Amino acid sequence: MSRAVPKLRVASARAVAARVVAAVPLNYAVTSALTMLVARLLPGDAAQASIGATTLSFAIFASLAMTAFTVRSVAKLWFGLVATGLVAGAADWALIAVGGRL
Repeated sequence: MSRAVPKLRVASARAVAARVVAAVPLNYAVTSALTMLVARLLPGDAAQASIGATTLSFAIFASLAMTAFTVRSVAKLWFGLVATGLVAGAADWALIAVGGRL
């Protein structure tokens, strides 16, 4: 057996671990930032907007979790999730700063 096989298994295990971390805790953070943003942007009463955004968050979380295991590059996955989280967080902060509803 060649030496490349154990190295491939270690690299594969690291890639799977990186995808799992991206699919669960990082995905949770991104989904919560997006949910806050959607709740602030939806029209209507604050309670109705929160319920609508929370309902939508289940679909967002599931789609991001599936995406974590379908993307070919782990680096692109992490970059995309971190960038999305930062943009959504900055938009949340900006909306709160200008007087958006909480």
